[in-house]
Amino acid sequence: MKDFLRDATMVFSAGCLGGLANSIAVWIFGVIGITTALGVAIAPSISPAWLYPRLVWGGIWGALFLLPFFKGSCVRRGLIYSLGPSLVMLFVVFPIKAGKGVMGLDVGTLTPVFVLIFNAAWGLTAAWWLTCVLGRE
Repeated sequence: MKDFLRDATMVFSAGCLGGLANSIAVWIFGVIGITTALGVAIAPSISPAWLYPRLVWGGIWGALFLLPFFKGSCVRRGLIYSLGPSLVMLFVVFPIKAGKGVMGLDVGTLTPVFVLIFNAAWGLTAAWWLTCVLGRE
């Protein structure tokens, strides 16, 4: 039980850090105008109300790193696990919760590409933290 609780807190913290990396990437792309220039209306401002749920959900998604798959490659593991939150964003959050169409296409044609990029930042950061910093596989 002690090992499980330690591992759970590690993956939650790694997921939160990944959520922060994801949020900063989304914000920077918006601030410097990359998303807007490519026809995607995603340019949030950082506020506690915007950031807090992203960190918590990042931590919750970190539970994927408890799965015993894809050991050995930090990059592969982070990228594959980042597909989970990407699929939920594209097929649940955008169309059902936000009313932005399937895959967020009402926000812009390239929205799915940006979702994959931003969630890759989450997955790579979380995997890096767990593997390289904490020494966990």
